Amino acid sequence: MSLSSIGPDTTHTAVSAEAKQPLRDMSAWVDATTDPSELALGVPGFGYADLYDPAKLAELHQLFDARFRDRDPEAWASFDAYRQSKGEGMSPQAVSDALLAAAPHVSHFVAEIFGVSGEIGRISSEVARREPLWAFKKDFVKKRLFKAGAGDAFRALVGASGEASEIAARAAKLSLVAAGMDAAPSDEELATAEATRRLVELDDVARKAAKAGGAQWTPELHALAARVRAGLASDAAVAGALGDTLAVAGDAASDAEDAAVASIALDALEAHLAARRADHHDPAHRWPSLRAPKSVEPMQLVKLRRPDPAMPELFVGPADERRARDGFALTDRRAGAREVEAEVDYCLLCHDRDKDSCSKGLREPKTGAIKKNGLGVKLDGCPLGEKISEMHSMRGQGDVLAALSLVCIDNPMLPGTGHRICNDCMKACVFQKQEPVNIPQVETSVLTDVLALPFGLEIYGFLTRWNPLNVARPHDQPYNGKNVLVVGLGPAGYTLSHHLAGEGFGVVAIDGLKIEPLPVELTGDETRPPRPVRDFQKLYQELDERILLGFGGVSEYGITVRWDKNFLTVLYVTLARRRNFKAIGGVRFGGAVELDDAWQLGFDHVAIAAGAGRPTLINIKNNLARGIRKASDFLMALQLTGAYKRTALANLQVRLPAVVIGGGLTAIDTATELIAYYPIQVEKTAELVAELVSTHGDRAIVDLFDDEERAFVAEQLGHAALVREERRKAADEGREPDFQPLIELWGGVSIAYRKRLVDSPAYRLNHEEVEKSLEEGVRYLENLSPVEAVLDEREAVKAMRFVRQVQGEDGKWRDGEETVELPARTVCVAAGTQPNVTYEREHPGSFAFDKWGQYFQAHEAFVEDDGKLVVRPVDDPKKGYFTSYDDGVHAVSFYGDNHPYYAGSVVKAMASAKDAYPSVRALFRLELAKLDHGPAAQAERDEARRRVFERVEEELTAVVHEVNRLTPTIVEVIVKAPLAARKFQPGQFYRLQNFEVNAPFVEGKRLATEGLALTGAWVDKEKGLLSTIALEMGVSSRLLATLRVGEKVIMMGPTGAPTEIPSGETVLLAGGGLGNAVLFSIARALRAKGDRVVYFAGYKKGEDLFKQEEIEIATDQVIWCTDSGVEITPTRPHDRHFRGNIVQAMVAYGKREIGGEILKLSEVNRIIAIGSDRMMNAVRDARHGVLAPLLDPKHLGIASINSPMQCMMKEVCAQCLQRHVDPKTGKEHFVFTCYNQDQEIDAVDFDNLRARLRANSVQEKATNAKLDLLFARHPELRRV
Repeated sequence: MSLSSIGPDTTHTAVSAEAKQPLRDMSAWVDATTDPSELALGVPGFGYADLYDPAKLAELHQLFDARFRDRDPEAWASFDAYRQSKGEGMSPQAVSDALLAAAPHVSHFVAEIFGVSGEIGRISSEVARREPLWAFKKDFVKKRLFKAGAGDAFRALVGASGEASEIAARAAKLSLVAAGMDAAPSDEELATAEATRRLVELDDVARKAAKAGGAQWTPELHALAARVRAGLASDAAVAGALGDTLAVAGDAASDAEDAAVASIALDALEAHLAARRADHHDPAHRWPSLRAPKSVEPMQLVKLRRPDPAMPELFVGPADERRARDGFALTDRRAGAREVEAEVDYCLLCHDRDKDSCSKGLREPKTGAIKKNGLGVKLDGCPLGEKISEMHSMRGQGDVLAALSLVCIDNPMLPGTGHRICNDCMKACVFQKQEPVNIPQVETSVLTDVLALPFGLEIYGFLTRWNPLNVARPHDQPYNGKNVLVVGLGPAGYTLSHHLAGEGFGVVAIDGLKIEPLPVELTGDETRPPRPVRDFQKLYQELDERILLGFGGVSEYGITVRWDKNFLTVLYVTLARRRNFKAIGGVRFGGAVELDDAWQLGFDHVAIAAGAGRPTLINIKNNLARGIRKASDFLMALQLTGAYKRTALANLQVRLPAVVIGGGLTAIDTATELIAYYPIQVEKTAELVAELVSTHGDRAIVDLFDDEERAFVAEQLGHAALVREERRKAADEGREPDFQPLIELWGGVSIAYRKRLVDSPAYRLNHEEVEKSLEEGVRYLENLSPVEAVLDEREAVKAMRFVRQVQGEDGKWRDGEETVELPARTVCVAAGTQPNVTYEREHPGSFAFDKWGQYFQAHEAFVEDDGKLVVRPVDDPKKGYFTSYDDGVHAVSFYGDNHPYYAGSVVKAMASAKDAYPSVRALFRLELAKLDHGPAAQAERDEARRRVFERVEEELTAVVHEVNRLTPTIVEVIVKAPLAARKFQPGQFYRLQNFEVNAPFVEGKRLATEGLALTGAWVDKEKGLLSTIALEMGVSSRLLATLRVGEKVIMMGPTGAPTEIPSGETVLLAGGGLGNAVLFSIARALRAKGDRVVYFAGYKKGEDLFKQEEIEIATDQVIWCTDSGVEITPTRPHDRHFRGNIVQAMVAYGKREIGGEILKLSEVNRIIAIGSDRMMNAVRDARHGVLAPLLDPKHLGIASINSPMQCMMKEVCAQCLQRHVDPKTGKEHFVFTCYNQDQEIDAVDFDNLRARLRANSVQEKATNAKLDLLFARHPELRRV
């Protein structure tokens, strides 16, 4: 059974052809399912559907218990004692013994259910077959090869000539063959181990026999010695070098003479293997049996070199440890079975002495306090308390099901942890002065070995719902009548959803991200169970073209392809199959759903697991110049929008050199992905431009791009040519392409950190990621504090200026006198994030903050015996899982990065859910104790849960109701999204997206939209309808015409701030183009508050007019302004048409040159301008110029800013940041536009906005041209 069956590992690098092909739709996943009848369970009376029925799971548990008791009464009694006591009063060793006694029985029972006993037996047999490797390592390698001077004894015997190595090699092979190894073994490592063990036995007996009876020679051993002697003597060169040592004095060799031969053979083998082990080109160098743990020096955990004496801060990785990377396939091919077993063999299995610090933390022997390592990091061990040593025990025996069942006790969501995700366990390993056991590799291999079994996905999922080893909850409980709304589906959210669903709660999880729907055949629904999946490989996708499911939060968009995101598929499918769980994406807590909505929808508790929020802004000059991004913005655009995929038309434009500012894992992930993305970008750009030129000729480039863009295109085409040349050379030479030299030629990607590397979070918490990034070509610069982005003539970043840091006598680092300037065309800032507390800022008074004003204040919450809810603050955040919210009935809990104790990592977020869910359950203890568990009562509760879920889905799901073409370039999309519609207030907007799985796939391109920020035009709150209007400017807006009526979409919102609606004022509205779609809802609200409204509606051409009647109804007077085209004919006598732009019209109106003016501009209290950045800037300038004499100098000017936007979840990705400059003081500050789009017009830096809107201009134009071609060849795609 090979790990390669669910994706690549270190020993099997091939990925199935199916996995490499992008999914056109979800039909392949439907085809991966099979009829439930094909999975005949191995226990009578149970069918596949029963595995999802809590009542039947309880019956299975009873059946298991009876069989366990009958088959192994002693083991059952030990485990039952543990089960009854829940471990109270038992020693840690007794608990481990009980679990290890029961785990094989769980394995046997599960294997029997799913019919995989034969496969489990074969895995165990394979493990046993490889056992000689570890005996060889123990008895020979550790004793001889790991010591200083390995091979000296043989060299002393034959002489230290240049031929000594050759003599050793020949003698070693002759000895191994004599000991039974084939001359050309298919598995040289294992054959060497087996033969060496025979020679070790021979030598061991010879030594002991020489010590007066410690052992006795046997005829077989004398025969072996004779074969070795004959073999060595058969080679003249070997015999000559060994001289008389092979001689036999009498007719038969004496014991001493045979002992000498054994010693010679092992000395030769020692010398030979020592040489091979040191040779990086020799396969033996990579043999797990020859691998020695490296010493660990905390201040030197990674190898580095400093290539430039003039830049002492710069370091890179060793040249011989670089690795080529091509694109976004999985970068770290997991360890194979042999490497995993080497780690298990290395483990000391400390659980039997209560020393398993990997699980429990490394403690001081005398005080019991948690130790810190040499970097000052506390060694708490696994935050989940996973049974690691016990898992290793079972994996060492080849029982992967037993191992998995042990892991699932504390970490049932283990696909979300493991290799390249977490290492808390490794840091706390008892090996502190040498490399720790690579526990995550073992954990991941246990999972993948099970997933590779027939029906492996079913087996894993089953063990999350039924696991007798989890004595706290051995199987899922039936629905208990209580419902929980989980906010966020990152690691904390999905782990909490699992635990609460298992406890019988109805769980609905919402997330602001788009979460792709899964086919009902895979998940089942209220009326039918899921269809089983026999072969998980059929769901496996290579990461470079994987459907971006959106499930997993930061694990989806923040963690890179160093980790296999197919594990998110495992988690998503496993959770989605629970009938009492539902996931709904595109719903922002605080937008469509507030706390009161949750209670009204039938939820009894709200759990906030919203994850990280606002990125930290650093203080540098020209902070938001074009070319500067926040790292979260880059990673989201790359990994959620899918810009890295060759099938995508998403836009993400970067240039080299690139500098990443920061010292954490996000900085590393950003740097490695910049390196990987750039060759993809240039090739995609070259492909688009080539097709454009082939269709329209060379003139197309001149017509489409301006001077700056053409220069960028030329740069991209030149780089693409070099990338393609390297691909050609690599193919000719039979190797993978290596783009690192090209990346370095173009300036490279550097991480700059204000302190030393050893002070950085990445080094302190997970130095392995620093090491891997160096292998991929990331450059590092220490002790540099950023002060300024240096701009080119077009106001784009061209370099970053830093101040060198110096360390004072007090050990603190401060700014020095010297500055350093690094070339940089792209700058990504990864300076950390703050917790997502946006809800409290939107709805003040909901939650109390801690004394630092950063996190929610931790509280404990419980119900007294009389049913009274008590919520009170705690000093120790670890003891408080609840916010301050208390309406007398409901409490609100919080988790993960929202929580001060659990923030900072995936596994700590998951631990917050594991630790807190019992406290949530306890809130309902009185009601749950009174539950009627009879069938009728349960059926009634189940039906009530179904109705709640049905209502929630109806309220929160967005479905296309109509798609209308208003003008040749403007489309209206009307969506039914009842709660989102009811929450809309004028001025707010939504993020509209189609689902990737539903997007047309045409000519190798998937027509998935990026997130579109679209303002609500109107809503019908009774019908649950909302209208958004889009100007077809780019790919995503034009793809709205492909939407189908009845198609589910994402309509995330409302977001942004409602426009302030004053009372009794005179308001001038200035709308340019699509801005008019926003303004008529604002105008209607203004009129409703008794305001006078005069509306200047501007269009390039009269033909662009839309919604004329709605605009007129909402205003006192409209001045229709057109630059060209037909004149707009007013339908009311007091409205007018003006030929010219809005500013000209306002001037004419103020001078009363239009005629029919109903007010003087001096009566205007506020101006609200919405349109292009140029139009709004013109209005701003005019207010201080030609309009100044006509306006009240005290009027308020507001602009609705159309910054670049991506997540629109309020202060998460930070793409929407807008620079402001106080017009009075000149002080700079920044505004998150998706939080508040209405901004004081005089403070907005429109030049900066205009520059940032050009950040992806070449790609936007090129992909738009590509869509022109696709639409021309496939006109049926557009439905309006």
